[in-house]
Parts: sequence; C-alpha cells; structure tokens
Amino acid sequence: MDGMSLDELRAEIESIDQELVELIARRTYVAETVADVKRERDLPTTDERQEERVMERAGENAQRFGVDDNLVKATFRLLIELNKVEQRDNR
Repeated sequence: MDGMSLDELRAEIESIDQELVELIARRTYVAETVADVKRERDLPTTDERQEERVMERAGENAQRFGVDDNLVKATFRLLIELNKVEQRDNR
C-alpha cells in the first residue's frame, strides 16, 4: 500500500467497509436460520457454551491477524447480543 494516494487508501477502506457489511449480513442470515431451528426444536435462545466457543475463536483469529483482541471480542459480543434480541423478539 506504500505509494498509494490518500484518495486510493480511502477507496480501499470504503471497499473493505462494504465487505464487512456484506459479511455481517451473511452472518445475520445464518444466525436467523439458527434461530428458526431453535424455535422449531423448542431450544433455548441462549447457548452459553456456544457463545464461549465463538468468543474463543474471535480471540484466536484476532491474534492470528495481529488485531486487538478486545476490539474483535467486543464486535462479536455485540453481534451475539443483537442476534439474541432478534431471536427473543421473534419467539
């Protein structure tokens, strides 16, 4: 990225931001499908062990990519909480 202009760098960030939103949308769709399965099987909305696994993976991936694990874990915690609210609202 050395030698890129400020405008080019900003365009790259814009592209990455779009990819992030697309990935969040994909994750949300799959989480909604999980919620449907839970509802059909009369399973609880919250699965603490699964949440722990997600958070462990988030921390491992943060370390692997050299990203602040607190930032990554906070992001995943927010996604998980939003999915749980959505699941509760749709029951």
